[in-house]
Amino acid sequence: MALDNPKVGGHIPVMTNLVQSSYGRDAGDVLTLEEIRNLAKEGGKPAETLMNVVAMIAQRFRTDVCSAYLLEPDRANLVLAATLGLRPQCIGTLRMAVHEGLAGLVAEQVRPVAVEQVKNHPRFKYFPEAGEDQYQSFLGVPLIDRGVLQGVLVVQTAAPRVFSDEEIRMLAEAAAQVAPVVSEARTLDRFIAPAQERLWALARNVWWCWDHDTSSLFRDLDPTRWRQLNHNPVSLLSEMPLAQMEQRARELVLHGRINYAYRRQREYLERDRTWGARNAGVLRPRPVAYFSAEFGLHVSIPEYSGGLGVLAGDHIKSASDLGIPLVGIGLFYGQGYFRQRLDQNGWQQEEYIQTDVNQLPMELAIGVDGVPVTVQIETRGGLIRAKVWRMKVGRCDLLLLDSNVEGNAPEDLELTSRLYGGDGRIRIRQELLLGIGGFRALKAMGITPGVLHLNEGHSGFAVLEAIRSRMEDEGLRFEQAVPRVSREVVFTTHTPVPAGHDRFHSDLIEEHLGPLREALGLSPEGLMALGRENTGDHQEDFCMTVLGLKLSRRANAVSALHGEVSRAMWTGLYPGKVEDAVPIGHITNGVHVPSWLAPQMFRLYDRHLGTDWQEHGAEAKIWEGIENVDDGELWETHLHLKSRLLDFVRHRAVEQARPRGESQETLQRLARVLSPDALTIGFARRFATYKRADLILADIERLAAMVNDPKRPVQFVFAGKAHPRDEPGKGVLQQIAQMMREPKFAEKFVFVEDYDINVGRHFVQGVDVWLNNPRRPLEASGTSGQKVVLNGGLNLSVLDGWWAEAYDGLNGFAIGTGRTHSNMSIHDSRDGEDLYRVLREEVIPLYYQRDRDGLPRGWIKRMKRTIRTLGWRFNADRMVMDYTLKCYVPAAGGTSSDMTPAR
Repeated sequence: MALDNPKVGGHIPVMTNLVQSSYGRDAGDVLTLEEIRNLAKEGGKPAETLMNVVAMIAQRFRTDVCSAYLLEPDRANLVLAATLGLRPQCIGTLRMAVHEGLAGLVAEQVRPVAVEQVKNHPRFKYFPEAGEDQYQSFLGVPLIDRGVLQGVLVVQTAAPRVFSDEEIRMLAEAAAQVAPVVSEARTLDRFIAPAQERLWALARNVWWCWDHDTSSLFRDLDPTRWRQLNHNPVSLLSEMPLAQMEQRARELVLHGRINYAYRRQREYLERDRTWGARNAGVLRPRPVAYFSAEFGLHVSIPEYSGGLGVLAGDHIKSASDLGIPLVGIGLFYGQGYFRQRLDQNGWQQEEYIQTDVNQLPMELAIGVDGVPVTVQIETRGGLIRAKVWRMKVGRCDLLLLDSNVEGNAPEDLELTSRLYGGDGRIRIRQELLLGIGGFRALKAMGITPGVLHLNEGHSGFAVLEAIRSRMEDEGLRFEQAVPRVSREVVFTTHTPVPAGHDRFHSDLIEEHLGPLREALGLSPEGLMALGRENTGDHQEDFCMTVLGLKLSRRANAVSALHGEVSRAMWTGLYPGKVEDAVPIGHITNGVHVPSWLAPQMFRLYDRHLGTDWQEHGAEAKIWEGIENVDDGELWETHLHLKSRLLDFVRHRAVEQARPRGESQETLQRLARVLSPDALTIGFARRFATYKRADLILADIERLAAMVNDPKRPVQFVFAGKAHPRDEPGKGVLQQIAQMMREPKFAEKFVFVEDYDINVGRHFVQGVDVWLNNPRRPLEASGTSGQKVVLNGGLNLSVLDGWWAEAYDGLNGFAIGTGRTHSNMSIHDSRDGEDLYRVLREEVIPLYYQRDRDGLPRGWIKRMKRTIRTLGWRFNADRMVMDYTLKCYVPAAGGTSSDMTPAR
């Protein structure tokens, strides 16, 4: 039962002679003011006093558990401050929002709550880490000091127990005595452990992952576990007892660093003089809603598969750095993308692992009504429901919809479990959730976006929902609402391959969008026409990219060449327009510098570009300072990063070989592969056939001579995943992996399994050369080579994607001249020949040409040129600035002058 007694929980006078309790003790024996004073003297600190207090209450109240939860500074969350009965390692780590759990209910309603059987209560929430499985009954009272809520005092019992009004009053009496101690702890910023609280504050915002000082704090607490836990600070702090954490902080003198990192985070979050504040103020009341099917933020947050997701992650990080009001909307994939391993034959095997939501820095999103947000979407077959998780990404929010909720049909419980898994039916239901559900989640949270940015066509249904909402709010017809919504839509296409665009049969569209179609006042053919290139072809499937292009005022490709390809691809959508007049522009992709730049390069840039260089990273003049760096300093920094890469590759090679049962001799060989003296070429990306990972295998004999040259050796490191259903891609991957077993190449070829952000980070920071040889013009942009640029590596690439507009003849190397051939075989053969020629005549000679000091001066000169000419152009700050000035602000109606409407 839950009791609501207005006489209980306020300021009850101290009483030392209460009536005899039902269990034979005076209520005055529960706790007295004098006893608290004595306990305070014994403890000396509020946190210790609180521990003594809960132990005494548990003893005198004859309960199995007594715990004190304190309200955190944001007054939105409770944290376990002291306990007798629950696991002590949960002190400081077990936290709940005031809108969840029974303790949260006490804080939310500021009244006692008594429950005989907790599992029968709708607000019960199970915290497995606390060890509370055996406890049945619950009594919680608010801790109030001088009229202000400070926390919650809780007792629990293993046997079911009905708490009487008198018992509730006695616990409230004890709480009144304890509240001043709690208030003192909170006022003095000493509650629990300051170091631990501040580490948790750092861990709960993903900002830490691109701040090297903060991430190094977590690493130094326990380097071994940090690596084993995939660099996850939430997991690390969750399993580290308070005593151990304090001991490590004392031993390593971390308190100063923790306080410094915490202050820097607060300054970052609270700063209001940002680029966005100056240039995008119109977005503050109505922010950008950035929809993407995946977000690659960090290796410990497995919500991405590859380039599209990493780009989205970099986009939201740079928006945060620049102060652009932006909210990300995606899906929460309970199993993420697959984990990869290779069998004895080098064939890719996939494994899916469930993600523990308690180990991620996110919480349930709260709506304007004060309760967790849930959305539902009507289909012909019933409702699809989802809850919404909220993740803090610096200054920005990321909302992730999760279909694993009660009330969903069995097929929908698993709907968001895997990224890019399942058939067309699963895919359309995922995209329904992303687009329609995502827009409804924003509305439930009181967010009215001024811009809808669709990152690829997966979220195109969001525009239809926005139109329906506008019709309802303003009393408009469909044809009236469309232009009002479309002028606020930005659509980015990433796919230059026709087969890469999602298409759905009319039956699937009607099954899933029928109710929405009726609300829009459209006929079935009228809705299908929005997704058809040829509206007169009633057999054509519904294309999400076509929907995005038709219902957006501003559309862009992701590189200059991709813009040309896209205009040619979609000319049919714009009758009467010549190809060059098709309204698809381009904003070339960039990468988030702090996420991909090695700490060693950070320090080098700080010394030579100025300590504020990051704030001006999109300005060309800042990068001029790289020319003043001593050649030896730059080269030594690069060699150090290269050494780290080789150590990483060797370690991973051994670790991936063990489960395959490789011999001890093989393990010993793998532990020694690769030489720090050899030219190291890296290739890491999705193993789609058009990316031609096997182009370097075109002439095995020439390749063998190249890698085994004793004077000028070359070695290769590979990584990447093939889509589970891409058999040809898996075949190419197998070819590369089997090179490790060939005697001629065993020491010079290594394939690293399970490509992810961490593998990619090591690769781009340590290689000498980044190899990229897609079949032009099928690479929309590519961003991995841009990450290499920042770390001083050189690109060897086909003139496709971003490299087609970046290469100037001296800042890297080009494969071919940009010409293609209609015969694919001739095209590939010509590119393969040119790859060998450039390696033999340009790359290898320049790398091994050394002066008396052993420095490759010509190579270093090219390193400096690539950093100077490309560092400012191909970073995400420049990219997000372009989106803001050319798309977001105009779409939100924030321009002071514009005489050329977009279209």
